[in-house]
Amino acid sequence: MKKMNQLGWVLMLLCIVCSSCVRKQHRPAPDVSHISVSPVRIDRFDQALTSLDTAHLHQALAQLYQQYPAFMPVYFEQIMNYGPYSDTNHLLFEEVRAMLRSKDIHGLQDTINKHFPDLRWLEKQLREGFRYLKYYFPQYAIPRVVTFYSGLNNFGAVTVDTVLGIGLDMFLGENYPFYLQVSDPYPAYMLHQFAPEYIVPDCFKVIEQQMYPPAQEGTLLDMMVQAGKQLYFLDAVLPDAPDSVKIGFTQKQLDWCTQNERMIWQYFIQNNLLYVRDMQQILHYVGPGPSTQGMPKEAPGNIGSWVGWQIVRKYMDDHPQVTLPELMQMHDAQQLLTDARYRP
Repeated sequence: MKKMNQLGWVLMLLCIVCSSCVRKQHRPAPDVSHISVSPVRIDRFDQALTSLDTAHLHQALAQLYQQYPAFMPVYFEQIMNYGPYSDTNHLLFEEVRAMLRSKDIHGLQDTINKHFPDLRWLEKQLREGFRYLKYYFPQYAIPRVVTFYSGLNNFGAVTVDTVLGIGLDMFLGENYPFYLQVSDPYPAYMLHQFAPEYIVPDCFKVIEQQMYPPAQEGTLLDMMVQAGKQLYFLDAVLPDAPDSVKIGFTQKQLDWCTQNERMIWQYFIQNNLLYVRDMQQILHYVGPGPSTQGMPKEAPGNIGSWVGWQIVRKYMDDHPQVTLPELMQMHDAQQLLTDARYRP
C-alpha cells in the first residue's frame, strides 16, 4: 500500500481551498411529542445477584431465574463464561459462589452503587431515545432494561432477545484505576469512552446491531458505509447527543477530522483503499486505535467509520424522500456513494 509522507500531506493542504467549510446541517429532528412510550424502569440485576444468599445458592438462583428468565442464562454463559445455566451444572454453581464471596466483586458493586445511586436520569434518556425509535420504527417492541456487571470484561451494553442489558462497571469514568489494573489493561486512548454519557449511545448501537446484524466481510467501502449507517441511526434516535460521543472521538479529534475532511478522503482515493478486502487492513481504518496508520498523528483510529458517516449524511441530505428504515435496508455501498456525490 502506498503511504503519503508528511510532505504529501503538506502539499495536499496547500492545494485545498476551504477544506474546513461546514456542510449543511443534516435533517432536523422530527416532532415526537405524540409518540406514546411507557416510562422506562431499569431493573438492577447487578444488585439482586450480589445480594444472593450463597449458603442456599441453588434456591436463590432459581428465584433469580424466575425474575430474569431471558437474561440470566445468557449472562452466566456468554458474559461471565461460566457455562450453561442448569440445576445440574455444579461447576457453574461453584463459579457463582466463589464470585459472590469475592471481596473484589463486592468492592466493584459498592463502586457501582456510589457512581450510580439513582438511574432516573438514564431511564429518562432511554425513554426519549425509544420515542424517536418508535417514530421511525412503529412496530419496534421496547425492551426490558436491566443492569449488570461483567467484572470489567468490556460488556458495556448487550441485547438478549427482548432485554437490553447495561454493564455499569464499564462506565465508571476514565479515572477509575482498575481499568488499568485488570489482566489485560485497557489502552489509554479508550478510557474517555468509559464515562456515563456513553451509556445511551452504546445502548442504541447494540439495538441497531440487533435490528440490522452487521456484515462480517466485504470491501473497506462496505465497512465504512455500514458503520456510517449505524452512526446515522444514532443521529436519528439521539439527535441531541454530541457527535464526539456517538463515534467515541475526543472533541479535538472530531475537530481535526472536520477540518481535514478533504485530505482524509483523498488519502483513501490516492492509495486505492476503498475496495481492499483484506480484513486486517480494513481494521486499520474501521477499528479502534490510538491513531490511523499512514496519516498524521492527529488522525484518530476508526477514521474510516467517520468518513462513512459523512457519506451517509450527504446521501440523506440529498435524498430527503428516503426514510431511515429505507436507508438501513440499503446494502449497495458503491451505489450509495455514487448517489451521495460525496466530494468534500
